[in-house]
Amino acid sequence: MGAPTKDPDRLQNLATLADVARESGFSQITVSRVIRNWGSISESTRQRVQAAIARVGYVPNRIAGALASARSDLVGVIIPSLTNIVYPDVLRGLHDALCDRGLLPVVSVTGYSVKLEERLVQSLLALRPAAMILTGRQHSKATTQMLRRAGVTIIEIMDSDGAPIDVSIGMSHRRAAKASAEYLLRRGYRRFGYVGHEGAHRDLRAHRRRASFLDAVRAAGADVLHEEIELGASSVPAGRAALARLLAKQPNIEAVYFSNDDMAIGGAHHCLAHGISTPNDLALFGFNGLDIGQTMAKPLSTLLTYRYEIGVLAGRAILTRLNNEKIDLRTDVGFKLIEGATA
Repeated sequence: MGAPTKDPDRLQNLATLADVARESGFSQITVSRVIRNWGSISESTRQRVQAAIARVGYVPNRIAGALASARSDLVGVIIPSLTNIVYPDVLRGLHDALCDRGLLPVVSVTGYSVKLEERLVQSLLALRPAAMILTGRQHSKATTQMLRRAGVTIIEIMDSDGAPIDVSIGMSHRRAAKASAEYLLRRGYRRFGYVGHEGAHRDLRAHRRRASFLDAVRAAGADVLHEEIELGASSVPAGRAALARLLAKQPNIEAVYFSNDDMAIGGAHHCLAHGISTPNDLALFGFNGLDIGQTMAKPLSTLLTYRYEIGVLAGRAILTRLNNEKIDLRTDVGFKLIEGATA
């Protein structure tokens, strides 16, 4: 097979802003405003420009635009995982808030690695984004320094504990875990177990919930008989396997607190397969309030988090800041305890 032929004129044939202006009958300034969705543009003008773009096959040069304006229309979004439905819910809310507003989310995944987050932040900031969205508050020193000097809106989501770099939108994981412990204690449970996940790197928000839950249980004079930590990512199979190991070591446990609903649903499957009645023989309690947990024959007892709303609020905050309007720097969306039928 011969070497592929090269066409030196191929890139020179790309449609330009001038081609769109000529095709639409408007100035390049008007065409640019339509493409960027900035300013007041009539619907008829917008439609004519968009039709011209389609006819000439124009693709905007986002990088060139960023160099010219010192800011692109990109929004850097860094999340820890796509295997948990929590983060797609956040992204759906962000998409709905930014849809048709001229801003394009660029999503990267860290796998809970602080060092990988550092590299991703550096790469995304090089694109001169309009804003950055990150998950949680725990970053490397270098990442924090880059974000503080970025000169754009920085939104830390999913967590309201601690002081934000710029804007925070989330909930208190410490209060959430304490509320879960207090509920189970009120129900009369005194012998507890914990089932969690570690992942390739530590899920720091799950770790904080674990610590707060165990502190509340012990402060009430109840016992934590055993903990079982899954070394991989959280999942339904991991939760099922971890609960099996937990009960093999401590069969007298009355209630189990799970790091999230994925793990708790796996625990429910183990109970169903082995004739363990919930909550009569064993109580199960999760975190996140996933729809799948509420559709089980016995709805999961858990704590609902407002993931979609966090995404929407993050998108709205970016748009408000870009309009030079004041925004709330700290928003705690709270949570809701779902009693369910497993605890």
